[in-house]
Amino acid sequence: MLYEIHMLKNYPPTNLNRDENGAPKTCLFGGVNRGRISSQCLKRTWRTSPVFQQEIGGENLGIRTRKLPDLVGEKLLEMGVDAKYVELVVPKISGFGTKEGTENKKGSYTAQVIFFGPQDIQAAADAVKGILDQCKTEKEVKALKGKDLQAAVEGAKDRAVTLDIALFGRMVTSDAFRDVEASMQVAHALSTNKVAVESDYFTAMDDLLRGETADESGAAMIGDIDYNSSCYYIYASLDTDVLKENLKDAANADEIIAKAIPALLRTMAFTNPSGKQNSFAGHVLPGAVLVECKNTKIPTSMVNAFVDPVRGGGRDLLGNSIERLAQEVDCVARNYGLPVEKRIWFCVDKYDMAPRCEALVCKTFPELVDAVTETMC
Repeated sequence: MLYEIHMLKNYPPTNLNRDENGAPKTCLFGGVNRGRISSQCLKRTWRTSPVFQQEIGGENLGIRTRKLPDLVGEKLLEMGVDAKYVELVVPKISGFGTKEGTENKKGSYTAQVIFFGPQDIQAAADAVKGILDQCKTEKEVKALKGKDLQAAVEGAKDRAVTLDIALFGRMVTSDAFRDVEASMQVAHALSTNKVAVESDYFTAMDDLLRGETADESGAAMIGDIDYNSSCYYIYASLDTDVLKENLKDAANADEIIAKAIPALLRTMAFTNPSGKQNSFAGHVLPGAVLVECKNTKIPTSMVNAFVDPVRGGGRDLLGNSIERLAQEVDCVARNYGLPVEKRIWFCVDKYDMAPRCEALVCKTFPELVDAVTETMC
């Protein structure tokens, strides 16, 4: 089944996802400048969220890092390998993740950042330990090659992956770890409104300066931060058949899958990107959420509801955006007749809007989560 999640979040002044100049990311849509949060930012926000960690359990989640050598080194010490041998072999593990297994001359970290699950780290440690057990001297350890250590890692095709890898995928140029096709697609979030990037000029005052003399007057520091205020449309789709295939080797696959969708919904609703939050505290909840459940897998974003930017007249920006989304749902249903097994809608009660087409309208967000969970039974 295909689950499509549509969400509207209205933010105050924030800088949630910065470009190379430190300004909030933007793009042109409908010929108009919009605020943008990259899909990479959203996915990392969700998978590292304490909400997601708590609901899924840290043991069912992986880590994306270049520090595999250190992680394997820690495992080797736990497995009783001589510390001198570990110190010598850790730099050689920096060749893992590449086709050639070439060691990194710049430091004990891999050439590319890779998603690893606990099983991947353990498999690498087992392979390295098996080779180290055959070494009788430090000279033999020094002679080992990274490509040979990597070649000893077995079982990549049958090794279980964690939920976050199963959701967001993994690509590696190494036979020691298998590629995983993402079961979840995430769009860049776009503002429903035309965006204007503004700048906050600030000063930092020295608490011990009293301004009584010229040397004690003025600011200790000045600077500026760019920001904008946007109502974002967020869209993601999850193919549960691909998710099941990705998790087929996990011992508790059914339990993890049962938790995945409600955990994702709560994480997407209750988590916001961390960019400049200490400066802006832009922590908001969604104004509206739509989930469509489809056996016919034709993913359909509702982003064209906002091709003409929403303005604040009438209700307000969020209310008008919710109305546009509801109208687009009706438009797609009316014009295309795409089969939807279940359409589940929630918006905050002060707006009291819903699509006119067939939909289960929930009064609260927890009610929506429960309704979506029931579709999995």
